[in-house]
Amino acid sequence: MPAGPAVAVAVTFVWLGMVLAISFLEAPLKFRAPDVTVRIGLGIGRLVFRALNTVEVVLALALVVVAALGAPPATAVVAGAVAIVALLAQLGVVRPRLTRRSDAVLAGGEAPRSRGHLGYVALEIVKVAALVVTGVALFTT
Repeated sequence: MPAGPAVAVAVTFVWLGMVLAISFLEAPLKFRAPDVTVRIGLGIGRLVFRALNTVEVVLALALVVVAALGAPPATAVVAGAVAIVALLAQLGVVRPRLTRRSDAVLAGGEAPRSRGHLGYVALEIVKVAALVVTGVALFTT
């Protein structure tokens, strides 16, 4: 496998692994730890997801650059684009709403339960599926 496609495969599966580890392991488990209050969990979650999303943007840009320099299969391009669009929707639409709610809770106020988390999780599932398809399509060419 030439360097370009190998880098694309690596970037895709690193991104996938990070999303699975943070979104589907760390995030739900932190609230089960002893003495972790909602306020502490939200504070930790904001830091962790800000870092994750920053790395995701870098990985998405790397994927775009590698794709622009090579000739990836159409399946990989479409699936990769779906993952990137899901990330952009999370950052531009869902995260601002979640931030407003967590700001209120962290400031000591009350905030109603948010359905934004369900939207974020749905987009994470879409992103995971898209990254799996992207990685497999890149790996098998």
